[in-house]
Amino acid sequence: MPAITVDDVLVLPRVPQLDPSTSFRPVRRLTTAPSGYEGEGFPVRRAFAGVPLTELDPFIHLDQMGEVDYAPGEPKGTPWHPHRGFETVTYMIDGIMDHQDSLGSGGTIANGDTQWMTAGQGILHIEAPPEHLVTSGGLFHGLQLWVNLPRAAKMITPKYQDIRGREAGLLTTSDGGSLIRVIAGEVGGHAGPGSTFTPINLAHVTLQPGAQLDLPWQPEYNALVYVLAGRGTVGAEQRPIQIGQLAGHGKGDAIRVTADATQDSSIPAMELFIMGGRPIREPVAHYGPFVMNTQAELKQAFEDFQKGRLGVIPAERVPHTD
Repeated sequence: MPAITVDDVLVLPRVPQLDPSTSFRPVRRLTTAPSGYEGEGFPVRRAFAGVPLTELDPFIHLDQMGEVDYAPGEPKGTPWHPHRGFETVTYMIDGIMDHQDSLGSGGTIANGDTQWMTAGQGILHIEAPPEHLVTSGGLFHGLQLWVNLPRAAKMITPKYQDIRGREAGLLTTSDGGSLIRVIAGEVGGHAGPGSTFTPINLAHVTLQPGAQLDLPWQPEYNALVYVLAGRGTVGAEQRPIQIGQLAGHGKGDAIRVTADATQDSSIPAMELFIMGGRPIREPVAHYGPFVMNTQAELKQAFEDFQKGRLGVIPAERVPHTD
């Protein structure tokens, strides 16, 4: 699980040590992601399944894509499809993914890169492995997160951000037991490169066996910890947590996660995706590729898509998809 890494974490800035009076957030809900398939048939874990939207706000949906080692000819993506009313954040941990949209934006992301698409008033896009990866096969592992937009921003002009892994804010804990990659927002006083309409934090953390992460977190944000690999405990109450599980937290000033001293032989460290944001607290009408505030707005989104108002598939397409 390479993402972006460094040779010596001890040269990185440190998360500030917390005051002894710090209030650690309790674990409110612990869920296990069911497995399914997305797009043309690639395996996913539905990380938010079973969690009420009110506890996820401002997030809507999270898929862990893979981890899968494809044989030649097996890599799969998604066909062209529409979005309106939210942002898609695709974070590639292992492997390569191409993105293309109806406005001509797009590019290729690999280990540690992020593609951030603000759908706004509407857009068509496609995500697929490049042709050479389809031919050769290879490892594929990533995340796609849906971030809601507030009512006032639902119909803004679409926007695209291409964030290279090397641009992430990098820091560690006082003992050097973790590598924290800040993709968006601010964690421990260090900012990530992602530009967001709703204030949020996104971080990928590698936690060494036996290490403890005490992470300051904005009290007005929600806090979600998803385990990408390994096992340990979460919260001051030390709830056991492992790969494919999500911990939703209650109120407080900081998050605590501890990696078990012994991990499986194939897993060198515990891997976490930590999310949080300021809740929007607006009605959510969500169906398929659209996230709006009312059923009438959903109906309008489908009508606009059917009438071609969300864009046109460009002549130059990702090669392997019809």
